[in-house]
Amino acid sequence: MEEAGIPTAAIALVRSVAERLAAPRMLAVPFRFGQPLGEPGDATGQRAVLRALLALLDDDGPGPVLRDYQPSA
Repeated sequence: MEEAGIPTAAIALVRSVAERLAAPRMLAVPFRFGQPLGEPGDATGQRAVLRALLALLDDDGPGPVLRDYQPSA
């Protein structure tokens, strides 16, 4: 998709795996397996994760880009 000019971004639950994959844009999240967007029912928190993920699409610099998501307290 990237070669066709369509930017991509992915969520990683395991940062070390994301580092090895070296995908163009990845957001490493600190959540449990099966909950890449955070706790069920936490719509506000889930939107925050999605916003952080989509913000990676603004980064068109040399990749790969791997950022750590830090949930607000």
